[in-house]
Amino acid sequence: MQILTRLLLLVWAVLLLSVANGARAGVPLDRIIAIVNSDVIMLSELEEKLRTVRSQMEQQGTQLPPAEALEKQVLDRLIQNRLQLQMASQTGIRVDDETLNRTISNIAAENKVTLTQFRDILEKDGYSYEQFREDIRNEITISRLRQRQVENRITVTDQEIDNYLATQEHQGNVETEIRLAHILIATPDAASPEEIEQARLVADKAREDLKKGQDFAQMAASISDGQQALEGGDLGWRKLEQIPVLFAEYITDMKPGDISELIQSPSGFHIIKLVDIRSSDKLIVQQTQARHILIRTDELTTADIARTKLEQLKLRIDGGDDFAALAKAHSGDSVSAIAGGDLGWVNPGDLVPQFETVMNALKPGEISEPFETDFGWHIVQVLERREHDSTETIKRTKAREAIRNRKINEAVQTWLRQMRDEAYVEYRTEGD
Repeated sequence: MQILTRLLLLVWAVLLLSVANGARAGVPLDRIIAIVNSDVIMLSELEEKLRTVRSQMEQQGTQLPPAEALEKQVLDRLIQNRLQLQMASQTGIRVDDETLNRTISNIAAENKVTLTQFRDILEKDGYSYEQFREDIRNEITISRLRQRQVENRITVTDQEIDNYLATQEHQGNVETEIRLAHILIATPDAASPEEIEQARLVADKAREDLKKGQDFAQMAASISDGQQALEGGDLGWRKLEQIPVLFAEYITDMKPGDISELIQSPSGFHIIKLVDIRSSDKLIVQQTQARHILIRTDELTTADIARTKLEQLKLRIDGGDDFAALAKAHSGDSVSAIAGGDLGWVNPGDLVPQFETVMNALKPGEISEPFETDFGWHIVQVLERREHDSTETIKRTKAREAIRNRKINEAVQTWLRQMRDEAYVEYRTEGD
């Protein structure tokens, strides 16, 4: 506690100096609005994030909630992110500039603009490019932290998949997707009866207002403690197995537009809206049989060295050397190398997007130029393509992914709640 006190005193000293300089220069004064463990969140951070969130909500056509409610939601999200970044720092998670630059380049490419054009677009929208870089760095950091702390610990058994598919078939929902919206009025761990009752009253009032026609998205953005609050509570399209078990029994008798009764869990009180239902039965896919050679990068093998080595291997293949033999001798993918680099028949979505983009642009027999993914540098050759009925394979793959995503969502919620309960968080009003 003494260390925390000294750190906060140091922060205050720096801020007082900034205030003095700002006052002399006629610059609007900044101030602390929240203390998060040994860190602080400034008013300027909140205002910048509020501008971004308002812009996003307006583009999505979501009605803005009252200013005070939106400010609370955004501040709580900033606190949540700050806690995760603190844990990431403590556990040694870092995002290097090379990874960051590659990610931003991919974002620009996905938007079909050059990096320079992308930067100009950001600046015209009043978004500092340097701030954008740090925001993306933080997103990658938090993603890696969640993967390490939560996602890597999630397992899905074949029995769970069998049970899920059997349930789907029994309910006749094999190809049904459901879109839900969600509001959570949270209670802390080990909440007292009074805290639970207070949350219930808030949730009851919210449900009554929703039944009277209050906009669900605006209500979610105003009061929900859920992860998707600032997206209007939208959980997106999900297969039945992706829906939290807690909600599944309530959905059965609901029609699009219906609002559920209050649903209580250890997290608090939930309200869900069944937004829409659709069918998805496209299970005939185009499969590709391909093989590749991978050169991984490390301290000794730079990107330039990896690319040059693959260029030389491609020249040898073009000159008549056997692709399979070279893959066995040089590929860093130990699994496929044994089979001469053969990846077998792959479905759309089986491979990372960068790899699939290059592979899909090739005709059978063609070999790509060297290209980079998160795994390293590759050359790939397409051997053959076919239309294939992948119904059972895709069903099981989707079931596994959906069950895993449901488990991850539930585990992340619990993890974030515990992190917040164990943290020191103090809000600062203007008069403090």
